Amino acid sequence: MAKNAKPLPITIDLNQFKLHIELKNRIELTLHFNSPSRKFYLSVIALVVNEMKRRGKLTSIPLEGHHDLLALLNETIGGSAGSSEEENLLSRIYKKWLQALPNLEEAPLFMVLGRKKGYEEGIGKTYPFTEAEKDSWANLFEYKGSHENVRLKFAIDKIGATLNDIAIIYEDSLNGEAWEKFISSLKEKKAEPDKPVSEGPEVATPPLERRRTLLPRRYRWVTLMAAIVVVLGAITLAIWKTYLKPDPGDVASKDKMAFPLPDEPSIAVMPFVNMSGDPKQEFFSDGMTEEVITALSKVPRLFVISRQSTFFYKGKPVKTKQVSEELGVRYVLEGSVQRTADRIRINAQLIDALSGDHVWAERYERDLKDLFAVQDEVTLKILKAMQVKMTEGEVAPLIQEWKCSENLECYLKYLEAAKYWEQMTIEGNSMARRKAEETLALCPGHS
Repeated sequence: MAKNAKPLPITIDLNQFKLHIELKNRIELTLHFNSPSRKFYLSVIALVVNEMKRRGKLTSIPLEGHHDLLALLNETIGGSAGSSEEENLLSRIYKKWLQALPNLEEAPLFMVLGRKKGYEEGIGKTYPFTEAEKDSWANLFEYKGSHENVRLKFAIDKIGATLNDIAIIYEDSLNGEAWEKFISSLKEKKAEPDKPVSEGPEVATPPLERRRTLLPRRYRWVTLMAAIVVVLGAITLAIWKTYLKPDPGDVASKDKMAFPLPDEPSIAVMPFVNMSGDPKQEFFSDGMTEEVITALSKVPRLFVISRQSTFFYKGKPVKTKQVSEELGVRYVLEGSVQRTADRIRINAQLIDALSGDHVWAERYERDLKDLFAVQDEVTLKILKAMQVKMTEGEVAPLIQEWKCSENLECYLKYLEAAKYWEQMTIEGNSMARRKAEETLALCPGHS
């Protein structure tokens, strides 16, 4: 940063390609755009901010007049990732600004320094953030127009900041001067001449010698491909060891289990987390948990922990290792349910506690009327992942009686009644009775 300059709440660092945001009680982030294509998108943010500062107001910036500059960024720091043709480049920026950059949880275009990705809600590795943090970041990326006629705004006003709160730095310069120096360095880089190639007189190769030299050339691509395979293998191994290899401290031990591990596959279905933001929807997530437990319990050659045992952990911050060792099971299923009006979002992940591996994970976004189908699919996917073989006759009983009625409203009222009954209070019993009567009125055949 410029000498003696006071750090600002928001800093775009074009020396290290980092974005710092520190607004107390609102949002605090340090993001590293750590690859050529990622550096390109931080530079796009800097371009938008510089233009807003130049105009002296927070406003949308049209990109059409800046195509040459964007092409320069793409061809130098961006590693020429994709075409620099105007229609292709602007369309790509539009898509990333709309979909990838606002995604703080999965962070496809940056690393979040100081935070570690983990498996959450069965959707693969994500960074842990509150909904407020994710919303604050996502709101920064405003856009107008379309793929070809796009206007972008880095809406720092949405997080309570002004133009005076944000700075662009490069070398020891700030803002406009920093941006100009940055662009000048890229132009110099692009203008650097390629190393001259020596062109000596062509010497004819005798037929026999030519035959001997051409043979190895034919197989150079084989050597090249082998080298690529080796390099990719090394990279994959390094990534696995760094990010994907389970921490030995998180792996369950057979020797520490409170009960002997059954010979058949064993599973504990943890209470699905209610992500709806409405405590009244707790019956819905609990009902999903119970349905999966009930269905799995009907499967021969499968050991399933009872609802009473797994619901002991409801609302408690426990690890898979602890559940496995305390209940004596190999597999643990975790999940969450979110219901919004007539839509449901269900996440589930199956973990092998003895290896720490996630053997299956899935996200479902469906209409509420498809709830039964999702429950069946989750159950069957679990069995497949655990390699439990079933005959056709053993699959049929997994279809619940309520599912045959095709009456979703009856099923939901039944779950609500059961939840009230569990409260074991006078008020709870009264509500349970009322919901049960409503259920019977809708579905008299299920008395």
